[in-house]
Amino acid sequence: MELNFLAIVVAAIVPLLIGAIWYNPSVLGTAWMKASGMTEEKMKTGNIAVIFGVTLILSFMLAFTVNGMVIHQVAAQQLAFTNPDAESFQAFMAEFGNMHRNYGHGALHGAIGAFFFALPVLGINALFERKGWKYILINVGYWVVTLAIMGAILCGWK
Repeated sequence: MELNFLAIVVAAIVPLLIGAIWYNPSVLGTAWMKASGMTEEKMKTGNIAVIFGVTLILSFMLAFTVNGMVIHQVAAQQLAFTNPDAESFQAFMAEFGNMHRNYGHGALHGAIGAFFFALPVLGINALFERKGWKYILINVGYWVVTLAIMGAILCGWK
């Protein structure tokens, strides 16, 4: 099973695109700023090129990870590498082929990943940072939508 590098590149851009919409002041940006304690003055600080560049690198890392999470055939292939009898992967593919390789299945697994990984991680951090539930829900909502779209792209784009 080969990686679809074009799908990974497109999926890696999704966090930036969804973030531009989600955190826009006309959508949830104003509520997020209030919940996080962010100010307009602080938003103007920092090197925006570095912020976006590092975000894109981290998004590529995330896209590679989500790829393995949403495509069952990738997990089956990884198991074949741990077993000298590589026929097990061939038998799996003969029986199941591209079963569940569609956009909806990828979106489902992306959203599940957000609920069972992003929510606990962000929730724990936010609780210790003394942020409220509004802050947690805005950020987790962003990751549910983002990972669902990334999962859909990666799983459905064959």
